[in-house]
Amino acid sequence: MTPVATHTSAPTLVKGSRAARTTITLKILMAASGIVFIGFVLTHMYGNLKAFAGHDSFNEYAHHLRTFGEPMLPYEGLLWVVRVGLIVALVVHVASAYALARRASTARTQKYAVKKNASSSISSRTMRWGGVTILVFLVWHLLNFTIVKINPSGGATNDPFNLMVDTFDLWWMTIIYLVAMVALGLHLHHGTWSALQTLGLTGTAAARQRAKTAGWVVAVVIAGGFSLVPLFVLLGVISK
Repeated sequence: MTPVATHTSAPTLVKGSRAARTTITLKILMAASGIVFIGFVLTHMYGNLKAFAGHDSFNEYAHHLRTFGEPMLPYEGLLWVVRVGLIVALVVHVASAYALARRASTARTQKYAVKKNASSSISSRTMRWGGVTILVFLVWHLLNFTIVKINPSGGATNDPFNLMVDTFDLWWMTIIYLVAMVALGLHLHHGTWSALQTLGLTGTAAARQRAKTAGWVVAVVIAGGFSLVPLFVLLGVISK
């Protein structure tokens, strides 16, 4: 009989085996690096919302990030510590995800003829492609606001607030950003659940329900919070 697959199908591992220990380690690394990113995006979202306080407040916050810790730290010292930490977390997260996907793929001895997704959520089914979408967007986001500072409107780039407004004044840039936020929200929803499951916090029905709720809260707060600024810039509420 040809096996019927669900999206959550995983290879059966012998408890205590080397393969099982390695898989658990990879999942823990994914969970830990994911939690690091959740902490970062929450902080980053808070900074973005400074845009509602106006030009000077937003730019003061951006400047303070670069001078934080002086004179003990050099200019942008803390930022570089954070950047290096995030790069390490990103490498760990992507490498662990790739290794787990390879293990799941090679462990199947027969291709599935039918896929059933009735018991899985859209966030779980889009984890891989959503992760790729977020990664591609991250590269553009860094080029847009940090590394090169590309102004899609062709204006100046030496003013953080004005660069942000110029970017989101373009409807297509706002659409790109919002699509990325949808991908981020779905990724956070299932990622939060998976991290809590890996850490052993979903052992009971009540705990599983709390984990699902936590996933939705994290996803809506972060993705929704990030979406406010581009939307309100496009609507003209936030302007130069």
